[in-house]
Amino acid sequence: MDLNFPMRHHFRYSVRTLGLLGLLPILSACNSLAQMSEIGRPPRMTSITNPTLAAAYRPVSMPMPSLQPPPDEAASLWRSGSKAFFKDQRASQVGDLVTIIVDITDNAAFNNGTTANRAADEKFGIPNLFGIKGKIISAITGADSLNTTSSSDSSATGKIARNETITLRLAGTITQVLPNGNFVVMGKQEVRVNSELRELGVSGIVRPQDITADNTVTHDRMAEARISYGGRGTLTQLQTPRYGQQFMDTVLPF
Repeated sequence: MDLNFPMRHHFRYSVRTLGLLGLLPILSACNSLAQMSEIGRPPRMTSITNPTLAAAYRPVSMPMPSLQPPPDEAASLWRSGSKAFFKDQRASQVGDLVTIIVDITDNAAFNNGTTANRAADEKFGIPNLFGIKGKIISAITGADSLNTTSSSDSSATGKIARNETITLRLAGTITQVLPNGNFVVMGKQEVRVNSELRELGVSGIVRPQDITADNTVTHDRMAEARISYGGRGTLTQLQTPRYGQQFMDTVLPF
């Protein structure tokens, strides 16, 4: 048995903790420099970029049916597999714009209660043991050789109430056309009011037939939808806990 294992484990944990604590001043300094660079002016807006060139961008891969080329029919204006006879102005290829409508109104309420009671009484006696009568055994061990009692009482209540409302419209860009014809759409919008910058982001997969005639699609028609509504600025800085406080809230067990 290695008696020094707990000490080595504690030493490694201490070194790791000290390393994390050493990073806090660096993170705090970077955050302070970013905030100091915006003193006297509102937050900077980011430049318009190609979303497919971002470091975190990954092409979407979904299960696809096998491709079957449509048969050619001579002297026919209709091609098998076509979704429309006349060309319209709805988004249909990479780079086209489509308006995304987000209208989320969620209400959830849960109230659960549980009560459980149990009582048990067990007695165990030995009337004969190797020819010895139970009276002799009782005189030695008592009236009963084994007597157990148990009881348990459990009561629990739980309640969850949530109310969320998000309503916004923004234009997105088709960044990818999947083999089955579905579109990968990504949209980002920034709105600055005084010293607060609001960032809106929506991405997901839509079907061509779910894009309406006015070139819009609702969020409930998007698969793998990712919707973000946040921001940065003076108010956000006041409402966000400092890095040190976040670290202590994570590691402290009490």
